[in-house]
Amino acid sequence: MPVTGMPPGFYAIAHRHPDRRALVDGDGSQMSYGELGALVNRVSHGLRARGLRRGHVVAGVLPNGLDAVVMLLATGQIGLYYVPVNWHLTSPEIAYILKDCDARLVVHGPAFADGVRAACADAGVDVVVEGTSPLAQDRPVDDPPDRSAGSVMWYTSGTTGFPKGVQRPLPGRAPEEIVPLYTWFLREVCDLEPGDGVHLVTSPIYHSAPCAHVSFALNLGHTLVIAPRFEPEGILELVDRHRVTNAMMVPTMFHRMLRLPREVRERYDVSSLKQVMHTGAACPPAVKRELMEWWGPVLYEYYGSTESAIAFAVKPREWLDRPGTVGRPVPTFEARILGDDGEELPPGEPGMVYVRSGTNRFEYRKDAAKTAASMRGDWYAPGDVGYLDEDGYLFLCDRRTDLIVSGGVNVYPAEVEAALLGHPGVADAAVIGVPDEEWGHRVVALVQRQAGPGEPVTAGELLEHLGPRLARFKHPRVIEFRDELPRTPTGKLSRSAVREDYLSRAGTTT
Repeated sequence: MPVTGMPPGFYAIAHRHPDRRALVDGDGSQMSYGELGALVNRVSHGLRARGLRRGHVVAGVLPNGLDAVVMLLATGQIGLYYVPVNWHLTSPEIAYILKDCDARLVVHGPAFADGVRAACADAGVDVVVEGTSPLAQDRPVDDPPDRSAGSVMWYTSGTTGFPKGVQRPLPGRAPEEIVPLYTWFLREVCDLEPGDGVHLVTSPIYHSAPCAHVSFALNLGHTLVIAPRFEPEGILELVDRHRVTNAMMVPTMFHRMLRLPREVRERYDVSSLKQVMHTGAACPPAVKRELMEWWGPVLYEYYGSTESAIAFAVKPREWLDRPGTVGRPVPTFEARILGDDGEELPPGEPGMVYVRSGTNRFEYRKDAAKTAASMRGDWYAPGDVGYLDEDGYLFLCDRRTDLIVSGGVNVYPAEVEAALLGHPGVADAAVIGVPDEEWGHRVVALVQRQAGPGEPVTAGELLEHLGPRLARFKHPRVIEFRDELPRTPTGKLSRSAVREDYLSRAGTTT
């Protein structure tokens, strides 16, 4: 039944509405807010009993599920930094993060035990536990004393180098005191409201946006439905079965669902969806428009980074009026576009995107030089090239590091990829620049064909498709076909992996 007078935040809801459904795990098991709150409190007490105090760091190498959610909430009410670690990393890569963040305790899933324990031995971490049960055992269910909000410290590689922790100051206030700012911001940006929402988790919680939306959903009193993995039809089935109202996805998920046969798509009722937030990569306008023809005007896009958080946003009907934009600066943020000389550029002229906000402060943990290098005064550069239109809407071109300069002309890979993905015979595409003696770089497209009946698409057909869509200088000089292209678990295309693979096959070096 609808909840009126919703108290601020997860912890208060757990007390006031304990029977409210909080979580549906990937195995179908369910937990109420009261049950989840009690477990979170027990784990918080367990962490305190291990000697952890405000400002200390705890790491989790955990699959999507109850333990990942509990660690986020337990650390979040006793002033700890929580570092979610990508469990796809190798043991040495995990050890680097654990050592860099000074983790005092690591919680891991059973499937990762050997690699994590080897990483902990290498990093000098003495306290390692499997799951949250050892922390919760024999601990009280009441609230821990001296509660204060913690913070998640995500590790990001940016464009180059070793990953660094993005560390924000601890608020120094009880968790409930900062929830009103959350709810105001989410209402302004995504039209999300406290109440009877159902949030579908589609991506690994160790990434910043999916993790943040788990926290947002529970602080709004929504129910979390955790997908065990992303499968296009499986996601539609979960939306239908649980009457999902909101989710966070990435564009490659849209593309894969749109490639389902129409009879499969029509099998599921998705009319409950009200907000599907997307971020993490450029979404080809054709893909976004087609999905909204299917789901209705429910796609809310935002742009930012682990460092900047949500900096720009655009609602569905705004986007339909300006296809391709990632939005205007969100409340509390400012933006400007600078040229190579540091001068601000006029509307319509591409340059480096800079943002600033008085409410979003960060530093790279133990790396003041890297922090300073990412800033121009109090302006931060996410690393993307784009331009603002006359009304302040941002249009991205590409990442600076992916820019292809061929014959002295700039080619943005994302633009070429979007045009290729508009062909029904293309399942995925990656565009890279490779060294060329005459042109500096030449444009190369690696394409994954769409499976299904009929003849597979040819390079000639793709070039014909690009003809009316892109200037000829943007056309790939080479089109090669691949069985699969490397993407991260959240769906981001790894152009660096594509480039390395292509160059190694061609016997070329950069």
